[in-house]
Amino acid sequence: MRSGNPALNQNTFLDVSTGQLVSGAGTGTMTINGTVNKTGFMLLLLVATAAYTWSLYSPENPGAMLPWLLVGGIGGFIVAIVTVFKKTWSPVTAPLYAALEGLFIGAVSAMFESRFPGIVMQAVMLTMGVLASLLLAYKSGLIKATENFKLGVVAATGGIFVLYMVQIGANLLGFQGMGFIHDSSWMGIAFSGFVVVIAALNLVLDFDFIETGVEAGAPKYMEWYGAFGLVVTLVWLYLEILRLLSKLQSRN
Repeated sequence: MRSGNPALNQNTFLDVSTGQLVSGAGTGTMTINGTVNKTGFMLLLLVATAAYTWSLYSPENPGAMLPWLLVGGIGGFIVAIVTVFKKTWSPVTAPLYAALEGLFIGAVSAMFESRFPGIVMQAVMLTMGVLASLLLAYKSGLIKATENFKLGVVAATGGIFVLYMVQIGANLLGFQGMGFIHDSSWMGIAFSGFVVVIAALNLVLDFDFIETGVEAGAPKYMEWYGAFGLVVTLVWLYLEILRLLSKLQSRN
């Protein structure tokens, strides 16, 4: 079982010590409804903390957002890594990740909204629309997570990750790197469009992986882990849509 989401890979439902599929015997088992409910809770928590940092933004002093960007971005990344390696902690770390990521997203969104009024609502609606559309397509069988499909999405996701890491490294060393990642040229817009598509397709892999966990009788705490994986993908999708819309509006 493959997933482009690093939080949901082929080892997610394996017991670390035995390498066997985890069992939920005696502790309750993972369900679709439980995962959906926990995903909804995490999204509400994310929106609440995002609204807080949004309210603190001032166009006259955008630098005031830096501490929240650092706390939310770096803190969320650290908690995400901990969650990936300590899945049993996910009932605590998954909500904490949502809260921290909300601080980051609220600050970023406020900065984009200041420059491009209305862009945040467009990005939110598009993100939710993509989520609903892909869920419907997956449940109806229109899109199937075949092994070749998974392999293609994982490869593309890995390629994007490598490009981003190279770009960050180049910036740290004082080089411009690959300007098309950030600029509003047609090449830059095409790249962002491609990344949005890959981020969206990762949702299909996440749906499939969660369904597999439910069928395998994974333990109850995996509902939190499954919700965490979905929120990770949704955050990535939202930020990439925001980036794409900003590039398009920059050309107007």
